[in-house]
Amino acid sequence: MTTRTPLWSAIATTLREEIATGLYPSSARLPTEAELAARFGVNRHTVRHALSVLADEGLVHARRGAGVFVAARPLDYPLGRRVRFHQNLRAAGQTPQREVLRLETRRADMAEAQALQLPEDAQVHVYEGLSLADGAPLAHFVTAFPAQRFPTLCERLRKTGSITGAFQAEGLADYTRSETRLTAVAASAVQAVHLRLREGAPLLRSSSVNVDAAGQPVEFGQTWFAGDRITLIVTPD
Repeated sequence: MTTRTPLWSAIATTLREEIATGLYPSSARLPTEAELAARFGVNRHTVRHALSVLADEGLVHARRGAGVFVAARPLDYPLGRRVRFHQNLRAAGQTPQREVLRLETRRADMAEAQALQLPEDAQVHVYEGLSLADGAPLAHFVTAFPAQRFPTLCERLRKTGSITGAFQAEGLADYTRSETRLTAVAASAVQAVHLRLREGAPLLRSSSVNVDAAGQPVEFGQTWFAGDRITLIVTPD
């Protein structure tokens, strides 16, 4: 007796092979469920089952209201003394974007005050957002700056989204990274929504301090990188 291959499995195998051969390259949108159902002569439920298998394998991911996309190949992202998001992505041939989630000025928490060498009652500007490569979310970040030193930083960030550009406008021509700590963590429910991942998916958390030429801290940030979308490369000083 011959066992028939389930239709959803055959569809998943076909799409898997087409992704592997580059017919659907990294970050490309797959045909719609209706188009795939018509192609394979099945109902949309069968197509949905096949796509869910590919999603579980990490080959594709769904964007609400946009469709199903081929997962991006991991991006090499150097971590050196001068880490610049836009420069790193342009060097990799991708288009960098930042999406602002929050810009506010408030009292520093304990970790921020310690990292920025501020008194307990000092104010900080907090910038939270998403870093995207070719429109796909790469990382979620929260970073803090001493408000007294950079009084109009929030307004400048709101206009440009560029930390380097905002620093330059505030009179800080250059800054370097003095410390980076990397930790593996699981995506929270909110991070999963922002990064279009499943809750509990692996993330790489980078905690860092940037300083000016005199060694004075100017930025304390934490960035959660999607673990399957990036390869962090630690470069020597």
